[in-house]
Amino acid sequence: MDQFQEEYIRQEQLHRRRVKVIRRMLLVLLLALWELCTRLNIIDGFIFSSPSRVLFCLAGMVRDGSIWEHLGITLFETIVSFLLVTGIGIFMAVLLWSSRTLAEILEPYLVMLNSLPKSALAPMLIVWLGSHVHTIVVAAISVAVFGSIMTLHAGFQETDPDKIRLIRSLGGGKKEVLTKVLLPGAVPLIVSNMKVNVGLCLVGVIIGEFLSAKRGLGYLIIYSSQTFQLDILMMSILILCVVCALLYTGISFLKHLAEFDRNTEKENLL
Repeated sequence: MDQFQEEYIRQEQLHRRRVKVIRRMLLVLLLALWELCTRLNIIDGFIFSSPSRVLFCLAGMVRDGSIWEHLGITLFETIVSFLLVTGIGIFMAVLLWSSRTLAEILEPYLVMLNSLPKSALAPMLIVWLGSHVHTIVVAAISVAVFGSIMTLHAGFQETDPDKIRLIRSLGGGKKEVLTKVLLPGAVPLIVSNMKVNVGLCLVGVIIGEFLSAKRGLGYLIIYSSQTFQLDILMMSILILCVVCALLYTGISFLKHLAEFDRNTEKENLL
């Protein structure tokens, strides 16, 4: 490794450390400013709460164990809906890629369903399916699945045609193109799509919990807003932010793992 490469790596590491430090400092600054404004009565602590009040509220709910039930059910619904959206999205995108006629028939319907406000579907789903966990999961799936199918299908359509022609020239059919070219080459696209879907599924779960749940962070938010327990409201929103960040980080880890495996494979081939 020459001097220029070493310098480039050092600069990249320094940049990443700087970004991490500034991120944490910004978070601490915002929380400190929020707390200071409530202590100095610049903003109303009853309406806007404060970090200390949120912390005391969280500590109380941790002691009585109630927060784990609400957090657990929301996480369960989000993960189940996310896995289903990922599976359905990949399956349907492959199906549309394999049949041009089917893709052209279904495309306007997918666009229409993706554009439809999903909050309008939730009350209808409750009437059809009842007030159950699976209703919330279906509501979350409806938020993310149509956009996922369209994004993956568009990405599949941009697969390198030279690689496809190579497989076909060697006697391979659609199955070989799918397993040797399309899916391996689409791993970065699938992972990026998963990053978007995990947030959308969480949004769908919260929408469903707003309307039909008796447990979950969405239920806590709507209940606390109706009873003016705004410390619980802010605590629930902050927990949602943390959950979303952790889920996003988990998907990012999968992306780095996939890139590492791909680079290792290339090095072995060389």
